[in-house]
Amino acid sequence: MKKTVFAFSMMLLVLVGCRPSPQPTATSPPSTPTPAPTDTSIPHGPEWTVYNTANSELPSNTIYGLAIDAQGNIWIGTDGAGLAKFDGETWTVYNTDNSGLPYNTIYAIAIDAHGNAWVGTYRGGLAKFDGETWTVYNTDNSGLPSNTIQYLAVDTQGSIWIGTGDAGLAKFDGETWTVYDTDNSALPHNGVQGLTIDAQGNLWIATGTYWTGRGGGLAKFDGETWTVYDTENSGLPRNKVFPVAVDAQGNIWIPTYGGGLAKFDGVNWTVYTTANSGLPSNHVQALAVDAQGNIWSGCWSGVGLTKFDGETWTVYDTENSGLPYNGFDRLAIDTQGNMWIGTHGGGLAVYREGGVK
Repeated sequence: MKKTVFAFSMMLLVLVGCRPSPQPTATSPPSTPTPAPTDTSIPHGPEWTVYNTANSELPSNTIYGLAIDAQGNIWIGTDGAGLAKFDGETWTVYNTDNSGLPYNTIYAIAIDAHGNAWVGTYRGGLAKFDGETWTVYNTDNSGLPSNTIQYLAVDTQGSIWIGTGDAGLAKFDGETWTVYDTDNSALPHNGVQGLTIDAQGNLWIATGTYWTGRGGGLAKFDGETWTVYDTENSGLPRNKVFPVAVDAQGNIWIPTYGGGLAKFDGVNWTVYTTANSGLPSNHVQALAVDAQGNIWSGCWSGVGLTKFDGETWTVYDTENSGLPYNGFDRLAIDTQGNMWIGTHGGGLAVYREGGVK
């Protein structure tokens, strides 16, 4: 099975300085979409492939991080079992016993333009792996503000953006560390739950505390100016949000904790919930947009994989499809259209309409 990378338009321009700006005034109230039909005709068979600890060398069935490199390799961060790399045939596992990986629980993975894998761990800081050598950055030997890394992003200049669990946002350009937090910037919350870079180079920062419903809303940083959207000044339905996705039209899709799925076109807000749509849960964490513009979503709480094509909602779960586990919060799409789903107990699933390639 050959995999190549799906190139999302999420590259960041050089970011300099930090100047808080006035918060945006409230836009028009979020519109209520007309309830859309739910498709119950779910395909089975060769459209699903599942890798787990029983049928492969995947070291854990609980997956917290996913990334795809330029060669089509899948990089998988696990809960307590290290980092796995899968090229479609061969598995390679890196852990604290056989490599320079500093911690075996991995929340975030990003691949830079040189093919280096940047690995964000739960308590061991940030590791860089060039295929041979490991370099570890932590609070003792660098300007990293926390050893708990939740999300990573790489900009066009090669700078690494690091979202921490409790100490704000850091940028590392290879030499200098810059930290943004609630004390020195307009970042609304020090818990970073997601990082996304849009086609204009804006960094979208989802904030919140992972195990609680608290959050500071969604921040946009263009390198100079901060804009914060929250429940008081916008149509955002909840302040705890997760990594946003950007579609081909530039719409920002925002998964929330308890408020459903929001869409923001730069002016207007539309909110989809269980009450007004086929969305199966108001807790949404994982989000991806495919080449056809379909919106894919899911959550660790266990409602399955949801597809929204703009009109119809389709839900894939363990009862009606080959999905091995209903709870997950990581999705990645390769250029063959394969959807890689890192579940919280069922291993790694791959789905593609028409068959996995």
